[in-house]
Amino acid sequence: MSKKISDKDKEDWQTFIFDKEKLPNKDKSLKKNIQIDLTKKIDLHGFSLEDANKTIDEFINKCFSEKIYRIIVITGKGLRSKNKLNPYVSKNLSILKYSVPEYIELNINLMKMIKEITDAKIEDGGSGAFYIYLKQKI
Repeated sequence: MSKKISDKDKEDWQTFIFDKEKLPNKDKSLKKNIQIDLTKKIDLHGFSLEDANKTIDEFINKCFSEKIYRIIVITGKGLRSKNKLNPYVSKNLSILKYSVPEYIELNINLMKMIKEITDAKIEDGGSGAFYIYLKQKI
């Protein structure tokens, strides 16, 4: 594919190269409009109840200090939990899906940092996950 460059194109190119006018930097203006997604994710699959509660406590505190806006907490759905076979253990509260949000909601210090806790969208884990929206650190 051979296309001949016209004299007009050559002239325009020369004018462009030697023009003293500064061209605006598009990248600088785009950076101002970019919103950084301040989201972090934590996966608690396989954690014991005690370890999950300790880990989520530390994670929320760390995210709050880093000014993270949203946390995605993946707990799983509890479908493979062996606790369902034990008649002496609550079927719901021993599963992280139920116990971790309850632990957070009962923890006064954590709730001071949290704006809202909601169910996750299907692409973020659906019923096996939830969102924590944090307040702005002052």
